[in-house]
Amino acid sequence: MNKVPSGALFPLILLFCIIGVYTVSANVWDIVIMLMVGALGYGMRKLACEPMPLVLAYVLGRMAEESIRQTLLLSRGSAAIFLSRPIAAAFLGTARAVVLLPIVAPPFRAGHREARQSRGGVGAPGRPTQGDPPWR
Repeated sequence: MNKVPSGALFPLILLFCIIGVYTVSANVWDIVIMLMVGALGYGMRKLACEPMPLVLAYVLGRMAEESIRQTLLLSRGSAAIFLSRPIAAAFLGTARAVVLLPIVAPPFRAGHREARQSRGGVGAPGRPTQGDPPWR
């Protein structure tokens, strides 16, 4: 379908990206940043990391920081304002659970799996359950 050889396509794409970045800002440092972000994306792809959370944090980070700063200014520096409303407390609790669950859950999972296997019931060796990963 594509008749352009990939050996020629990559340098052309890189050239057009460099021209575009320089045209917008006329700053060489922006080209360096573009190349570093491209190298970071390439490394993330090689390590099978998902790049979308990083892009989302980059896009939303500044707005979130400004909102937090405004909220702290309105509350005269008191962080208790983040817990004064139920919905805010629920979001903070959910965020805390999302961060801490991968740290806390593996020991419990391992103990639960060993208990199932020692009983010889569902989840015993050779008897995978529906929720078990295929590599088990």
